[in-house]
Amino acid sequence: MSIQEFSLLLISVIISVVGQFFLKIGATKLGKVDAGNAISHILSIVTTPELLLGLTCYGIGAVAYILLLTRINLSVAAPAVSIGYIFSVLLGYFVLKETIPLNRVFGLGLIVTGVILVVWKK
Repeated sequence: MSIQEFSLLLISVIISVVGQFFLKIGATKLGKVDAGNAISHILSIVTTPELLLGLTCYGIGAVAYILLLTRINLSVAAPAVSIGYIFSVLLGYFVLKETIPLNRVFGLGLIVTGVILVVWKK
């Protein structure tokens, strides 16, 4: 994977992770969904700015990913985007003050190792 391809991958992943962050913030604003409020919550999605921003970020991230797919194999691109998990956990930890249990740290280490093995060129 070239520097340009890796940069496109990183852009796609980071924009998608930012989208996840805004979706979480917007979902928190909506509150818990149950059978009695599901329809009103679904309708509220279009009036919650954070949710709209999150969906927009996902759309932009998808466009960047499609551009990446024009340059590299799916068998490399799809596993490589899993680095987004690392960014999501870090964002949750530093911004949302979520805890990171030791088994999750170990799992993230395995993901990083796997991504390195997938994108490594001899």
